[in-house]
Amino acid sequence: MTPLETAIRARIQAQGPVTVAAYMAMCLADPQHGYYVTRDPFGARGDFVTAPEVSQMFGELIGVWIAAVWRQMGAPPAVHIVELGPGRGTLTSDALRALKVVPALLAAARVHLIEISPVLTAKQQETLRGAAAPVSWHASLDDVPSGPAIVVANEFFDALPVHQAVKTAGGWRERCVGVDGGTLIFTAGEEVAGLEARLPSSARNAPEGAIFEWRDDDHATALGGRIARDGGAALVIDYGHARSAVGDTLQAVGRHAFADPLATPGELDLTAHVDFEALIRAVNSSGGKAFGPITQAELLRRLGVDARAAKLKEKALPETAARIDAALARLTGTGRNEMGALFKAAAFAHPALGAPAAFER
Repeated sequence: MTPLETAIRARIQAQGPVTVAAYMAMCLADPQHGYYVTRDPFGARGDFVTAPEVSQMFGELIGVWIAAVWRQMGAPPAVHIVELGPGRGTLTSDALRALKVVPALLAAARVHLIEISPVLTAKQQETLRGAAAPVSWHASLDDVPSGPAIVVANEFFDALPVHQAVKTAGGWRERCVGVDGGTLIFTAGEEVAGLEARLPSSARNAPEGAIFEWRDDDHATALGGRIARDGGAALVIDYGHARSAVGDTLQAVGRHAFADPLATPGELDLTAHVDFEALIRAVNSSGGKAFGPITQAELLRRLGVDARAAKLKEKALPETAARIDAALARLTGTGRNEMGALFKAAAFAHPALGAPAAFER
């Protein structure tokens, strides 16, 4: 039994079953034993690989997007470049390298990384040592100074705690984690107040046992409010579905393999698909304007990933060229283990900005 499981069991014994969202929050962000707080989970030696770790092309093209948006904003002399959940700092590092061809933007930029993990903060500081623009770290987007901002969130929202409701004979009830016979189990809790307003029409006739998921809107409304107040745009890339729907997407991953979400709390990554329809609704409600979602493949192709891959291969050895082709396929392909269709991208902008680069209709 992990130390975190001991703490979770004690909480359940004292207070009763905890919601799936509370369980996920403890597993990922407990100050002593949380998954993200205690380790570097990225890369071949970790538990999973994100797009920036697949290829430098990903971060470089995000840099292209940042530069295009900055120009759309009128090239302000001061701008905040913000990344939510920056992993090892790879995306920001690659983006800043691409931005060296836009020295005026680098002179204007102040980089802000939103991170809660001391382990990952140390990795990011190492990666970004000598960065071409000043970098600072914060626990929340609210801590970033006021002013126009360009925000990037790659695989950030999927790791936020997700609530689940289960359809029972008595209606929709919050799905919880309890203990039965010494084992952590899922169980139905109390009826969820106000859930009807969130449920899509497809859920009205859902069978008993169906699961509906939703996240609190705090991060999305903070993002939309920031953009509406101070100007700028945001790019959100994550795996998920374009429309709200019924379905259980909570998953645990360890050593690049799926696992039981209730096994070894604190030792596994827990995520759930992003509901882009709900995300867009929350951002719009706070004053931002949404564009998309489009697939990751479409985003990267509009930003020039094929040309960038061809350029990298021009003088590459055959084995290096093969790796570039494999990375391109991983980022843009539609197969089971590829990211191109599963991952979606949405952009949010100040209403006066118009459609950000790659999202023009």
